[in-house]
Amino acid sequence: MRVAVIDYGTGNLGSMLRALEELGAQPSLATAPDQLARADRLILPGVGNFSDCMNALTVGGWTDALRDAVAERGLPLLGVCVGMQLLASHGTEGAASGAMTQGLGFIRGAVSHLRMQGCTERLPHVGWNALHPTGDDPLLAGIPAGTHFYFVHSFAFMAEDPASVIATASHGVSFAAAIRRGHVWGTQFHPEKSSRAGFRLLRNFLGDLPC
Repeated sequence: MRVAVIDYGTGNLGSMLRALEELGAQPSLATAPDQLARADRLILPGVGNFSDCMNALTVGGWTDALRDAVAERGLPLLGVCVGMQLLASHGTEGAASGAMTQGLGFIRGAVSHLRMQGCTERLPHVGWNALHPTGDDPLLAGIPAGTHFYFVHSFAFMAEDPASVIATASHGVSFAAAIRRGHVWGTQFHPEKSSRAGFRLLRNFLGDLPC
C-alpha cells in the first residue's frame, strides 16, 4: 500500500511516517503535486493557521492535484488536524476580520474558533479526549465509544450536513472530531500520536474502505 503524506511545508511529518511504516505500508513524503499519481492513499496533515496552510497548498500547486486525485481518480484521502479543517468550504482563522479563506471544499462546512461555538474552557484544547462515534463508519471499526485520542486545536469544523460528522468530542462544547464524505475522511485529533487506538484507525484507513 503506497501512501503519500503530503509535505507542503507545514511541519514535522516524521511521526506519521513512522506510524505508517510500523503498520506495513509504504509511506513517502510527497513534495511535489505530480507525485500523487503514484499513491494508493493520501494523507493531508496540517499544523498552524488555516489561511497560511491553504495559501501554501495553492502556491505549491496542490489544490488542483488534490482535486484531480480525489474527485477524478477516487483516491481515499485522510485529513489530520488542520488537514481535516482544510477539507471545509472555508475557514476564518488567519483571514481579515469578517472575512473567510476558501478551503478545498471536499466536505461542505466552515471552520471557526471554539469560542464562537460556545466553548468556555481553556484553549487551545490540548491532550487526550474521549471520542463518541455517531454511527458505524469503517474508519472507526474496532474502536469502542469513549476511546481517547490526542487533540491539539483551537478551531473546529462545523459541517453543513450533520451526516458528515462520524464522531464528536467535547471540550466545553461538543465539536466534530471526525468527518467523512464519500472517500474523504478527516480527524481533528492526531491518530499517529494516539497510541493503539490511533494505529487501529490508520490500519482501517489502509484497508479496503467502502466509499
